[in-house]
Amino acid sequence: MERLAKIILWGLGIGWGAIFFVFFIRVFVCDQFVVPSDSMLPTLIPGDRILVNKLIFGGRIYKNYDFNDTVKMQSFRMPRLRRIRPNDIVVFNAPNGYHRNKIEFKINYVYAKRCLGTPGDTIQIIDSHLFNNNFKEPIGCVEQQENLANMPDSLFSRGVLRSIPKDDKLFGWTIKNMGPLYVPKTGVSIELNMYNCKLYRLIIEYETGEKLRFKDGRATLNGEPIDEYEFKGNYYFFCGDNVADSKDSRYLGFVPEEFIVGVVNRISYSREYPDGNLRYNRIWVNPNR
Repeated sequence: MERLAKIILWGLGIGWGAIFFVFFIRVFVCDQFVVPSDSMLPTLIPGDRILVNKLIFGGRIYKNYDFNDTVKMQSFRMPRLRRIRPNDIVVFNAPNGYHRNKIEFKINYVYAKRCLGTPGDTIQIIDSHLFNNNFKEPIGCVEQQENLANMPDSLFSRGVLRSIPKDDKLFGWTIKNMGPLYVPKTGVSIELNMYNCKLYRLIIEYETGEKLRFKDGRATLNGEPIDEYEFKGNYYFFCGDNVADSKDSRYLGFVPEEFIVGVVNRISYSREYPDGNLRYNRIWVNPNR
């Protein structure tokens, strides 16, 4: 009996050790996700298993685990190797987890997209081509951008063609032409005029928990007049490589830094969708080439 007890304890120790090891790897080092859609074609295809490097931007540790639409997600990050850059492929929690008109965290609502703008950048989409004032190299898949540019607007419904902030009178932005648009950075202040209230309302309400309104030429926050606002957090703007068919920041808006999971740096393997056959030419592929 004593020997059996030792064997059981030894087995339990190995089991708990294995669980802890897997937990440590997935939280601090890397995690794997399955690509379900064609929004990142041709870089990522449905059935790809992508490895997300969490060491690059630092593993995210939750302070609370009550993930619902009434409790704001709180977290902190481990030390990072570098910042996220334009053209990185990033996995993140979509900012509209429960409601379209509010920034909310939803644990299993995850996207993989190309980074177009980082905090402090000004981004613009001109004739379907992606631009960043601080990044001179081409961003994303230029061929797909040219394909979208050649598609007539009549091919798209009004809901698909319009981009944030979906105000035809003030902006008239579409997925083909939008901006210039400043990507918020911690500590930077903006004037709360009619345009900025429209562009950054969701961020301000997310950070303060109060309602921002613009009426009679004046902005109010929770009923109190306010002339300018200083951003409390950093934000990002993401776009799918398949720009004609991708639900990304053109529709969802800015992504808070705390919503970022990590940077994609490898396709571990891929299976055909939906029959599951292994794609041998997509084993251990670097999607950033």
